[in-house]
Amino acid sequence: MRPGERPEPGQVEPTRPGDTGTWRRLTEPATPRESGERSAASEHLHRFTDNLSLRARLTLIYGMLFFAAGSVLVLVNYLIVALLLNALLTEDSAAELLAHRDLIEEVLTLVTRFSLLALFLVGLLAVALGYVVAGRALSPLQKITRIARRLSERSLHERIALSGPEDEIRELADTFDGMLERLDRAFDGQRRFVANASHELRTPLAISRTLLEVALSAPDVSSDLKTVGQTLLETNARHERLIDGLLLLAKSDRELEVRARVDLGEVVGTVLSQIDGELEESDLTLRQDLRPAHVLGDPVLLERLVGNLVENAVKYNVEAGEITIRSGLYEGMPAVQVENSGKVIPAYEIEGLFEPFRRSTGDRLDSGRSAGLGLSIVRSVVQAHEGVVTAWPRAGGGLVVTVCLPAVESSERR
Repeated sequence: MRPGERPEPGQVEPTRPGDTGTWRRLTEPATPRESGERSAASEHLHRFTDNLSLRARLTLIYGMLFFAAGSVLVLVNYLIVALLLNALLTEDSAAELLAHRDLIEEVLTLVTRFSLLALFLVGLLAVALGYVVAGRALSPLQKITRIARRLSERSLHERIALSGPEDEIRELADTFDGMLERLDRAFDGQRRFVANASHELRTPLAISRTLLEVALSAPDVSSDLKTVGQTLLETNARHERLIDGLLLLAKSDRELEVRARVDLGEVVGTVLSQIDGELEESDLTLRQDLRPAHVLGDPVLLERLVGNLVENAVKYNVEAGEITIRSGLYEGMPAVQVENSGKVIPAYEIEGLFEPFRRSTGDRLDSGRSAGLGLSIVRSVVQAHEGVVTAWPRAGGGLVVTVCLPAVESSERR
């Protein structure tokens, strides 16, 4: 990307020298306002009704029904009193009726006024009681919501086990428990299959590697046999990387067994020190701005997460390319951002990069260089830590991947 040029919509501007500490953000193009916008009063009304809880809506319905029925009662009471007064005074003379006319109107006015006042006071009491009754009626649903939220955050082994009468809410809770039971069995079976298959495949691959290395170390091996042996060793190594990736993917899909305080900046420094020799041999320019970013999680999985991001940035770069790595707070959350130059990646292919065994165009089709699980493991580890990972195409080619994880304080509250 040439100096002075602006990135295309949906792309992130690359980091320039001296701007390493600035986080990259995706700037969405401005969209024109719709011509048929609703009025401000209508917009506020829809916003108010959309934000009402179910308990508030039920209370509002109870109150409206009570006031509607009370209004009918006040009207009926007014008519009955008026008819009774007229019936009592029918035998009086016309002069007496005219004399009592003002008295009848005053009585009806007082009856209406006190009836409306009583309706208002009793209506307020009815609304308050309706709010309490609605809360009591919805308490089983609140219990289901709390347990469902806790299950989604921790594991699928817990059940709601709602007690009480055999009503619709009990039926909903039992149905939800049955769904959790089926999901638990399905996920456990899948994880066990992946883990067992990966473990079973490791042993024959290790034996094959040992036999090939022993055969190639013999002094009388021909050059053709050495070539074939090296090819088989590379294929064997790729299969081992694939199995290791499957094992790590199966582990990251489970509930976190280890939760420790981890500094993402320190993790990035450790990963960079492990590939320092590879970076020196390459012609890549590395920029880094590592600041403290403390999270609560599994140190091994977080190191693998950062390692996959850095390895992808090195592996899918171009000659004389560049890599920029940042750690710190991004929009108030501990985060790591890895930016690398490379070939142009269309925006519609970004989501597919996080799928297992999916690669983008160009060198990413070379399956010998990667098992196709790097970003899949990244997303799985991020989801296990209840974080968010986003990827944007970089203007001029390459990718910008940002990982945001919950802060230590929010994780401890959970």
